[in-house]
Amino acid sequence: MKFAKMNGLGNEIAVLDARERPVTLNASAVEALASAGKGIGFDQLMLLLPPKNPMADVYTEIWNADGSKVAACGNGSRCVAWYVMREMNRENVVIETEAGLLGAVSVGQNRISVDMGEPILDWELIPMAERMDTIRIELQVGPIDDPILHGPGVVSMGNPHCVFFVQDAELAPVEAVGPMIEYHPLFPERTNVGFAEIVARDHIRLRVWERGAGLTKACGTGACAALVAAVRRRLCDRVAKVQVDGGMLEIEWRESDNHVIMTGAVALETEGTIRGN
Repeated sequence: MKFAKMNGLGNEIAVLDARERPVTLNASAVEALASAGKGIGFDQLMLLLPPKNPMADVYTEIWNADGSKVAACGNGSRCVAWYVMREMNRENVVIETEAGLLGAVSVGQNRISVDMGEPILDWELIPMAERMDTIRIELQVGPIDDPILHGPGVVSMGNPHCVFFVQDAELAPVEAVGPMIEYHPLFPERTNVGFAEIVARDHIRLRVWERGAGLTKACGTGACAALVAAVRRRLCDRVAKVQVDGGMLEIEWRESDNHVIMTGAVALETEGTIRGN
């Protein structure tokens, strides 16, 4: 079957096209494919299948490099949108995922805008193990009387995100703290962990420890979650640039319908075929 190795601002994405010959993946198969030495190598795998919803152009299963299956991936969704738009010679498509339907449009050469839908802010739906105000939850890292991190915001964009606000994202302990929070008992389905620095009302610097992938160069849903968490704390405006390690995303949390719109670049690295079972 056909595959494309792509990236969304450095977030390595594999698009595997199984629409003509559907395949069933499992964790071990995904882990093998994720190996850069033996497989394709990626942070996330987007498996294209025939749509279930008549309103959609394609159905996408989403897998992390560690073999865990997830419901959302912002950078991967932009890559899938670009791939299907090119195939269909169209400027817009609808992607069906476990999290719902995502409308995407081309807004320039290799630039895609995706409607990520409404953020989920209720503690039970994110989900969390305890009732908490998700604007600022009761969680801290370090000594009780002098924590190094505390009071993160929690948002789901189809996948859970815990966002710490820090003075300097470059100095944030992403690799030390990220795995600890990812597996914290408060998050029964694990969580992505963001470290967000408010540079200006319209500019956030963000680094993300991704659930199942670790520290990556970009996280689209993480950028969406960071802006939503910041707006809820009145730290930034509803439209802002979110600077990740791989580049810049433009995020808008629209007041008109409560939807989050993510815009950013994608790049095609290579294409080929792979044997499927």
